[in-house]
Amino acid sequence: MADEGNILTDLGMNANEGNGADNQPAIGLISQYVKDLSVENPNAPKSYQWSDAPQLDVQFNIQSDRIDDEVHEVALKVTCTARAQQGTAYIVEATYCGLIGIRHVPEAQSHAFLFAEAPRILFPFLRRVVADAVRDAGYAPLLLDPIDFAGLYQQQMEQRRREGTQPPAGEA
Repeated sequence: MADEGNILTDLGMNANEGNGADNQPAIGLISQYVKDLSVENPNAPKSYQWSDAPQLDVQFNIQSDRIDDEVHEVALKVTCTARAQQGTAYIVEATYCGLIGIRHVPEAQSHAFLFAEAPRILFPFLRRVVADAVRDAGYAPLLLDPIDFAGLYQQQMEQRRREGTQPPAGEA
């Protein structure tokens, strides 16, 4: 019986590829999860009696870390701080992550997916986590406004092109 590697080589095939070679571009969401959640309610219960509406400050960040050659962890981080004249009503910090599988995709397209499309997919889940956390702290649920991640990504890439800088690996 002939050696399989030689038969494949004689047929012009690589022994590692076979008929079912998985060499097509592929991107997909593997899983998603809350990585970190912190709720501070420093002035409760007196903050529930405050009559003026608090000013809301929302800070947002996207990060991507390579787990291995084909898996990245995309993290959406948000800090929501509600301050009134009397003090801080609440602070909610949340990190919501998704594991993204990427195979045979050029760097430019994978970067765009990690920092524009993946956050768009994950955002509704982070939004619910934040709304529930604020509600559970005793306040009306905070519904974060929708974010145009693709638009923000394009603006950021255009700004970096004008400045002649490359995006830092793993951040947007």
